[in-house]
Amino acid sequence: MLGGEEARLRRMPHTPQGAPDEPTTHMAPFHRPAPVHRVALLIATVFGAGYSPVAPGTAGSAVALLLLWLIPFSRAGLLLFLVAVTIVGTWAAHVAERRLGGKDPGAIVIDEVAGMTLSVVVFPLTPSVLLTGFVLFRVFDVVKPPPARASQRLTGGVGVMIDDLIAGLYALAVLAALRATLGWP
Repeated sequence: MLGGEEARLRRMPHTPQGAPDEPTTHMAPFHRPAPVHRVALLIATVFGAGYSPVAPGTAGSAVALLLLWLIPFSRAGLLLFLVAVTIVGTWAAHVAERRLGGKDPGAIVIDEVAGMTLSVVVFPLTPSVLLTGFVLFRVFDVVKPPPARASQRLTGGVGVMIDDLIAGLYALAVLAALRATLGWP
């Protein structure tokens, strides 16, 4: 049989027994996130880039730029990468949004990876294309032209990802227009 105070503390999280002005001496135990939640957070924050104290979205876009520059993607490989980042990123963003709390927390930057990739998906990944795509994507991601801003009303991972994919499409269109009219970048 448990002693009176110990029994009261064990009951407390389920059925508090004391006067409202009585101080609480029980602390809830720390719960580690389940492994699947840890994986989702790693993916959603792009292995911690989203925790950047300054401009986490730009940090996530910069990680995408580096990946696109360093990995020698074939055209099919780049398209497969975009599809995988979008599908897995939507799941991870959905889980991470619930874990972190709030609508589209700044730490979630997998959407920047998807949008940045989309902005250059049909072009050769040269430094000028990547840098121009980066700048255009960041501008459209911040400005959020229609329907990007309205799309943020969608909930969960889709709501997190869709506005950045729209920004990526805008950047892609401007890059295509620049290449068609000026032959640059």
